[in-house]
Amino acid sequence: MEDNKMLHYIKAVLENMPSAWLNLTTHRLDIYDEALAKTEFLEQFEKLFKENNSQGAALDHLPTAFDYIRLGHPLSCVLEWLVAASYELHPNHVISFSSKTVPALAILRKNLLANIDTQIIYTDQLPRSFDAEVLRNIYGYKFELKKVEKIEAISRFKGSTIFISQQDDICDFDLSSNIDFFINVHPHLGSLLVVSGEQSESYISEIQHVRRRETIAMTPANSLAVLKSITTQSSVEEADNNTAQNKASVIASIKEIAGTNTTALVASSGLSIQYAILMGLIDDAVEKHKGKAIKIIVPPNCYGGTNDQARRVAACLEHVEVMDLPVDGGNDMVQSIDLVLNQIAKEDAVPYIIAEIPTNPRVEVPDLLKLKSVLSAERKTEAGAIAVDPVFILDQTFCPNVHFLGEGEILSSIRAISYASGSKFPSGGLCTAGYCVANQKANALMEKIALHLGLCDNEATSLQYEILAKQLPSMNQRIQDAYLNTREFVSFIKETLPEAKINFVSEELAKEGFTPSVFSLDLPTKGNTDTERETYKRALNHKLIHLMITEIPDESKYCVSYGQLKGCYWTIPATSTQGTTKEGDKDYIARVALSAHLNLELHKKVFSDFVDEI
Repeated sequence: MEDNKMLHYIKAVLENMPSAWLNLTTHRLDIYDEALAKTEFLEQFEKLFKENNSQGAALDHLPTAFDYIRLGHPLSCVLEWLVAASYELHPNHVISFSSKTVPALAILRKNLLANIDTQIIYTDQLPRSFDAEVLRNIYGYKFELKKVEKIEAISRFKGSTIFISQQDDICDFDLSSNIDFFINVHPHLGSLLVVSGEQSESYISEIQHVRRRETIAMTPANSLAVLKSITTQSSVEEADNNTAQNKASVIASIKEIAGTNTTALVASSGLSIQYAILMGLIDDAVEKHKGKAIKIIVPPNCYGGTNDQARRVAACLEHVEVMDLPVDGGNDMVQSIDLVLNQIAKEDAVPYIIAEIPTNPRVEVPDLLKLKSVLSAERKTEAGAIAVDPVFILDQTFCPNVHFLGEGEILSSIRAISYASGSKFPSGGLCTAGYCVANQKANALMEKIALHLGLCDNEATSLQYEILAKQLPSMNQRIQDAYLNTREFVSFIKETLPEAKINFVSEELAKEGFTPSVFSLDLPTKGNTDTERETYKRALNHKLIHLMITEIPDESKYCVSYGQLKGCYWTIPATSTQGTTKEGDKDYIARVALSAHLNLELHKKVFSDFVDEI
């Protein structure tokens, strides 16, 4: 890190950077090209560097870097670029993580699927959460562990060699030729992975995808702390976040919000907690139901991260399989669950169901009494034995205020776990942390879930706990206020464009507590063939969104979001949240999410203008 020009430039960038680099958890789709995300950002960033242009306006006009903060964000990209430059590497070869263990797990996953041997070398000690026995027995990963006195003692190996070093200077690498992957671990900030040599380039996209689906990149705050330490040539300043106090506050708030007496777990993102749930339940099944197949039942059109992650878990384990659960657009969730559970019971397998209530994007709520009945029903195997009862894993992100799990509530009599994405209502979009909570019947499973949350080092960061501690107490009021805005906007659209099909909860369901602030909008179309009608409707979606974000740029955003503190968010699920969903299951409709604070009258006026134009 001795290039003074580069260090001076980065120092100026940190002084002038847009506030969104530190605070934003989502991204604008109108300036986002996923195929070029990090490349496009860094190419233009490097151009600014060569021009010595660190002005805030120039930085603010850079394209979106990656998506959310799971796959990456501007500060993680700048950190990776700076470290790569100091070792004359391509920026893709440096990958930052909030987790200290997942970088190694990402390499082990690829080598498992490719049947490549792996050795993990360390000089001092491995991260405390690294549990070799669980990684071998539950994840199926194969590797050798070797402790050496010096890095020079590492010899050539037929396969992949991972070197893990725990150190305060996370950016200091000794790039020995006999090592394929270098992982520097910092006790509080996360880790940096360097992919060494052309022979390992094929791993880069796979590692980045693990970061996207099972963990997150080093957070903006921690990336900033590392960058500041580099530019000032000093040790990293550790913020005093009162973590224990904030964590206790968060756990208490979740208990009150969920109406349960059980203790929640809080992770670095919604997908981080979902991964811990899945691996924890698989661990429990391996222990309690030896030799039985495990079935993960997932709606095929649900949020792409959920769908993709479940299939990625199944791809690594022969005894785990994903089964589709049609729940939306004419399919009845209860009937679908009944059919799939009957099939699984006959096979004497272990069923884990992941479902959203209300569903996404069509905001449908099943008959909850029938749902309870179907989930509670005792089923028999082909041999006549009692089948394993299901665990219902409820994605409650749209309505985290509904009491599903408390004693006497609708799902209290079956094993159920609910979870929520923290970048939505829990934090109001200020951080990505997610949480899960169990009812009494499923509470025994939380120990295994906690084990895997810890193994992957995916617990929420200190700053995330601090943000949630501030935001959770006001969540239920924000949900109510946002719902009222949404109900008013939905009613206005029905009057203004009655031909449009709107998916939103009924007023009867709202009285039962289902008060989401998101709805889907199926615009009227025309044409002589199905293809013509679909093409027209898709173009109309984009026209509406473009008009909204152009006319109301301070409030209307084209991005995947929900539960934010202010504004209105528009997206097309098929091209955003359902990115990895099979084409036939995608929804080419508009999804609209309103917050508690926005200029609703202005949104009505612009929508009226849109109707006049069509």
